[in-house]
Amino acid sequence: MSAHTIALSLVSHTNVGKTTLARTLLGRDVGVVRDEPHVTEAAEEHLLVETAGGDRLVLWDTPGFGDSVRLARRLDASGDPIGWFLSEVWDRFRDRAFWAGQQAVRNVRERADMVLYLVNAAESPAHAAYVPTEMRILEWIGKPVVVLLNQLGRPRPAAEEEADVQAWRSQLAGTSLVRAVLPMDAFARCWVQEATLLRALQAVLPEEDRREACARLADEWLRRRRATFDAAMDVLAQRIARAAADREPVPATGLLDRLRDAGSALAARHGAEEAEASATRRGAMRRLAERLDADVRAGTDRLIALHGLAGHASGEVLARLAEHYAVTDRLDEGKAAMFGGAITGALAGLKADLVAGGLTFGAGMLAGGIVGALGGFGLARGFNLVRGAQSPSVAWTDAVLDELVVTGLLGYLAVAHYGRGRGDWTPSEHPAHWRDVVLAVFEQRREAFAHAWTLRREPDATPALQAALRPLLTQAALDALERLYPGALARSRGE
Repeated sequence: MSAHTIALSLVSHTNVGKTTLARTLLGRDVGVVRDEPHVTEAAEEHLLVETAGGDRLVLWDTPGFGDSVRLARRLDASGDPIGWFLSEVWDRFRDRAFWAGQQAVRNVRERADMVLYLVNAAESPAHAAYVPTEMRILEWIGKPVVVLLNQLGRPRPAAEEEADVQAWRSQLAGTSLVRAVLPMDAFARCWVQEATLLRALQAVLPEEDRREACARLADEWLRRRRATFDAAMDVLAQRIARAAADREPVPATGLLDRLRDAGSALAARHGAEEAEASATRRGAMRRLAERLDADVRAGTDRLIALHGLAGHASGEVLARLAEHYAVTDRLDEGKAAMFGGAITGALAGLKADLVAGGLTFGAGMLAGGIVGALGGFGLARGFNLVRGAQSPSVAWTDAVLDELVVTGLLGYLAVAHYGRGRGDWTPSEHPAHWRDVVLAVFEQRREAFAHAWTLRREPDATPALQAALRPLLTQAALDALERLYPGALARSRGE
C-alpha cells in the first residue's frame, strides 16, 4: 500500500472568502484576510491532514479570479487556450486582476487533483454572472470540481438550507466537471459537514488507489474530530455533575422560618412583591450561583480551546436561576405534630418535591397536595428517613439541572459551528430551531436524566453522576447533529 498526496485547490472569484474558509478548515490562521479584492497574491500550500502511513491531504489557497470575463475572451480567441495562457505573463502590478487569475489557473493545472470552487451563496445563482465564465475556465483545465456554498448566514433548518443547495445544483447542472454542490460556510459550519465534504472528495477521485488514500485520510480526520467531540462531552458531563452534587450549607432555622421563605417564593411566582430573604440564605444561594457561573465560563473556555479557537466566554448571568433552589432540612419528629396544622394551612397549594430532597421552590414544584396527605409526623419522617438530611443546605433543583443539559448542548453546538475564520470566539444567540431540536432529544431521555439526578444523594456523588451523564450527553448530542444534518453522521462513517 503506497502513500499518496492529494491536493485540493481552493478557488473562487476574488473576495468571496477563500482564505477565511481555509482558516476554518485548517483550524489555524493562515494568509491575510481583508475586505478587499486580491488580498491573496500567490498560491499557498497548507497541510490539512496526514496519516501515520504517509498519506497527505493538502489545501492550496489561491489568488481569486479578477477580470474573469476578459480572461475567458482571450482564451476563446486562441486555438490552444491553455497553451496560449501559459505562454503569457501579465504584469502583477499594472494588471493585477489578470495576474491573479493566471496564478489560480496555473495552480489548478499544475498542482490540483480536485478543485474546491467557492461561491457567495448570499447571491442568487442567476445573478452571480461571474460563475459561468469561471466554470468555462475550469473546464478548459479539466479537473473535477466540488462547489462549496459560502456566506449562507446563520445555520437554518435542513430543509431551508437544502433549497439553496438545490438552486445552485440546478444552475450548475450543465457544467460537466461539477461533481457535487455542498454547503460550507466559513463562519458557521460543523465537523459533520466537513466529514461530508471529505467523503464527497473520496468519491470524485478517478483512480482506485487514490480513492483508498482519500478514505484513509477521511478516517484520520474523523478520528481527530471525534476525539474533540468526546472531550467536549467530558467537559459537559463534568460540569453538570458538579452542579448536581453541589450543596451550600445554611444554619438550621425553625420550621416557621422555612414556611415564611417558601411563602415568599410562591408569592413571587404569582407576581406579588417578594419578601426580603434572610441575609444568610441569600448568601448561601449567591455562593451556589457563583460557583456555577464560574464553572460554566471555565467549561466554555475549555470547549473553545478544544475546537482550536481563541477567545473566552463572557459572563454568564444566572439571575434567572435564583428561583430554582431546593432546600433540605432535618425536622424534629417530636415537634412536627405541633406544626401539623401550620404545615397543612401554610402549604395549601404549595407543592413539595420529596424526591428532589426537600421543599422545592420555583420551577421544581410538583402538582398536588402532597404535604396535606402526609400529615405532620409523616412529613418529618419523610425528611429524616427518605432523604437522610444531616444538615440544612441549598442545592439546585432538578429543573435547573434539566436546563443545564439543554443549555450545555446548545453551547456545544455554538462552539462546534464557530468557524475560525470569524476570528476570536464571541458568543451570540443560537438559531431558534436549535433549541427545538435539543429540547426534542432531551425529552426522549428525560427519564434517564431524572434517574441520574437521584445519584446526587449518594456519598461522593460527582464521579457517579459524571459516569451516568457521559453516555446520555453523547447520544443526545449525536441525535441533535443527525436531526440538524440528516445522514451526515452515516456519511462521515463512509456508510
